Amino acid sequence: MPSKNALSTNNQQERLKLAYWIVGFTDGEGTFSVSKIKNSTTKNGYQIFPEFVITQGAKSLKVLEKIKNFFKCGKVYINKRYDNHHENIFRYCVRSRKDLTEKIIPFFKTFRLKTAKLHDFQKFCRIIEAMNQGKHLEKNFQL
Repeated sequence: MPSKNALSTNNQQERLKLAYWIVGFTDGEGTFSVSKIKNSTTKNGYQIFPEFVITQGAKSLKVLEKIKNFFKCGKVYINKRYDNHHENIFRYCVRSRKDLTEKIIPFFKTFRLKTAKLHDFQKFCRIIEAMNQGKHLEKNFQL
């Protein structure tokens, strides 16, 4: 029987492989987006809406569940298709600013994106940081 240390090392190696796989997957299929939505119930008349999303077809739903389990946050939503495509789309979304700040951003700062998506992520980080400082509540806040 393997020692606890050997098992722990195997688990760490598997988690590391999974982390790099998630980075590659995000580089290809993920987005870091921030929307500014009109909302008359807010002080400034708009709401800032950040989210991290990975989208896949129904055949790859298990992949999104695996990523959700890795981060231990977010939800998977269905986007039903009504066009000539036969497969619904699923979206793994993290919208909680707390989860974005404490889980998603630190992960991608440690395991860096390799494509131009890195620039989107860096801008996303600046906006989340400004939101965490309350700057998004200022009248002239720019994305």
